[in-house]
Amino acid sequence: MAAKNALVQIRKELENHVGEKIKLRANRGRRKTFEKEGVLESTYPSIFVIRVEEKHYKQRLSFTYSDVLTATVELSLFSGENETISLCAAAK
Repeated sequence: MAAKNALVQIRKELENHVGEKIKLRANRGRRKTFEKEGVLESTYPSIFVIRVEEKHYKQRLSFTYSDVLTATVELSLFSGENETISLCAAAK
């Protein structure tokens, strides 16, 4: 029951930041991690979508809220020039 409440907390926190610039760090296993910067495009009941626009391509990445809960995905919000604020740290 506590995990369900944590997932709801994560979703509500992300809903407050839709449209804002986010730094994403994802662990794909076996030393395969990547970092991207994008915009939190939308939230859905089970997933959230981040739009990444780089020089030669655009893509949308989707993750589940449980990815954030298990620290497979780490999200940081840009607050200033070089400052970032960690999102969803209280839910862990």
